[in-house]
Amino acid sequence: MELSCFKAYDIRGRLGENLDAAIAYRIGRGFARALGARRVVLGRDIRASSEELAAAVSRALIDEGVEVLDLGLCGTEEMYFAVSHFDADGGIEVTASHNPMDYNGMKMVRAGSAPLDTATGLAAIKTLAEADDFGPARPDGQSREIGAEARAAYVSHVLGFVDVAALRPLKILVNAGNGAAGPTFDAIAAGLAERGAPLSFIRLHHEPDGSFPNGIPNPLLPENQPVTAEAVRAHGADLGLAWDGDFDRCFFFDESGGFIDGEYIVGLLAAAFLAREPGARIVHDPRVIWNTRDLVEAAGGEPIQARTGHAFLKAALREFDAIYGGEMSAHHYFRDFMYCDSGMIPWLLVAELMGRSGQPLSALVAERRRAFPSSGEINFTISDVAAARARVEAEFAAEALSRDEMDGLSLAFPDWRFNLRASNTEPVLRLNVEAKGDAALLADRVARLRALITA
Repeated sequence: MELSCFKAYDIRGRLGENLDAAIAYRIGRGFARALGARRVVLGRDIRASSEELAAAVSRALIDEGVEVLDLGLCGTEEMYFAVSHFDADGGIEVTASHNPMDYNGMKMVRAGSAPLDTATGLAAIKTLAEADDFGPARPDGQSREIGAEARAAYVSHVLGFVDVAALRPLKILVNAGNGAAGPTFDAIAAGLAERGAPLSFIRLHHEPDGSFPNGIPNPLLPENQPVTAEAVRAHGADLGLAWDGDFDRCFFFDESGGFIDGEYIVGLLAAAFLAREPGARIVHDPRVIWNTRDLVEAAGGEPIQARTGHAFLKAALREFDAIYGGEMSAHHYFRDFMYCDSGMIPWLLVAELMGRSGQPLSALVAERRRAFPSSGEINFTISDVAAARARVEAEFAAEALSRDEMDGLSLAFPDWRFNLRASNTEPVLRLNVEAKGDAALLADRVARLRALITA
């Protein structure tokens, strides 16, 4: 039986169609067998189906003789942290992040919190799970709950990224989207208070609720942004934050409620890390690059481009020992966080930058927005992706100064650039356009590309 829930670097499927408890059990046994695992960290998000799927995975691991370290409800990054902190052989987070209600999935890592993809074990797990030939259960597996111990260690580690003495009084609006972020954020906020941080918080949609009464938490979608923006304005907050379901992505709103596109946060954080460690390497994805590369090179750093997707960014961080990596989709990766992504570290760093500069977030990014305006990611659901790309190539390829096919099609011109790529996880074509200091040129090129793609 072919398992179609296996994707490029994680597992994702529609419940009852290509993912259920029985399949989760087979994946769990395949994971343990493929990795030769004796100790595995297991966590889950708040989705209604996650508890059942996690229980099936736990049974499978125990039946393989594994010691399961159970985190319970947590974010994906807490699983990453616990794998390294407890010297486990791998970790699994049952989550579908921002996917629709009838989906769920798993994010997996091996020892050292290193990513899994088809080349580093995911294909072997798939083969074993499809064969479903595991034999009898072993008698020596067990499970123990480590949630409280793990979270305390995680909070201590995360707070090590921020200089509390540099913080100034800020009122911060946080929107957990009824996902897993609330309890973890509260633990971090308590740790900040103990250290004397002058921050106050307004909590919105804070309680975890797997029915998602306020909609699936995906703040990248423009239609989901007004609720946070309006709350920032209503409360007179200095900063707004929102997370997706497993909070491995963090989204920023300035003091006026304006949404800050991810590439400008990547540039801010890259510059901040280079101030700490001159000459360091910074990894970025291929979609929107000019602002990041300009800042990194001006600060004496070395920009490294990697394919879009968490497994590829993490692999590049490890290969080049980069101090930081960022994607415009709001994934931020840190060398000193097991080369993994975190949705909690970025806002701590931005709050510190605001404290050190005395400037609001809008001022910190205003010049960069003028210098390198970008379109934001525009998604197209179309029947023939190849034909759409061919139309775009026929129109623009001949006059391009450079061409890059690391991830989709990137064409660069003297004053503008675009990336067109198929999604790794959805039947969607994604377009990003950027320009050098010319918002009118940007708008014109977006209109031309839109017409070609939808023709």
